[in-house]
Amino acid sequence: MTEAYVATAAITIEAAPDRVWSVLTDPDAIKEFMFGTEVSTDWTVGGPITWQGVWEGKSYQDKGTILEFEPGRRLVHTHLSGLSAQDDTPENYHTLTWTLEGDAGTTRLTLSQDNNATIEEAEHSKAMWESLVKSVKEIAERA
Repeated sequence: MTEAYVATAAITIEAAPDRVWSVLTDPDAIKEFMFGTEVSTDWTVGGPITWQGVWEGKSYQDKGTILEFEPGRRLVHTHLSGLSAQDDTPENYHTLTWTLEGDAGTTRLTLSQDNNATIEEAEHSKAMWESLVKSVKEIAERA
């Protein structure tokens, strides 16, 4: 695993951690902040998670495994992009860690992705995740 190249995006959200958590785990909200993707999971640790949709005209199905699930605090799962053309082997999966810190009115959301092969890949992922956490913020704050 290439832990040295980690992509991290963080944002402060004017909403309680429970509200942000509900955005991160609700299929309708996920569809909104993850570019139209359909998620399938029961959020059980050790269970599968899949995302499918269309990106830039190409159908995809991404997959992973739920590693940690601490409501209102932390979600960790693996991820392999169906568009990456990488073999479905453990060394090709990223680990995504969603961490929520805060109180009743404000949440700091941090999303980290490890196992990026190069600094360029990490920078590309960081830009994508920064856009995504901004969308999570917008959804969480409008309720």
